[in-house]
Amino acid sequence: MTRHRRLIQQVRTLGRYPSDEEAERVLDTVLTVLGSQLTGEERCELAAVLPEQARAVFAAQIPLPEPVGAPAFVEAVARALNTSLTSARWDASSVLAALADLAGDPLTDRLLARLPRGYALLFGCADLTAAAA
Repeated sequence: MTRHRRLIQQVRTLGRYPSDEEAERVLDTVLTVLGSQLTGEERCELAAVLPEQARAVFAAQIPLPEPVGAPAFVEAVARALNTSLTSARWDASSVLAALADLAGDPLTDRLLARLPRGYALLFGCADLTAAAA
């Protein structure tokens, strides 16, 4: 099984999608939206750990000058998938949790430090920044 197929399977399992095709559609959509949010070294490091097909989808996006907040990220996923905000939150979390597993804790922590507050829960991590402040 290829790395890309394993990633799709992980997204399918986490998201409880009925088919690989649906999991891949959600994966590609979330990677597209995420690709517009990240810049710098973390973007390059995440691209490097992605399977080739996923990397191409992610890297094809032109990053915005500043990343949007987590609610706007979920809204963008909802628009792209033509679904509700609740479903889009589930979809985003299914993909981002799989990416966190793929990337590992050190890179995931750096990604979260680069993104506005609120993304941690989407990545399946505790949001402890308020407690630390």
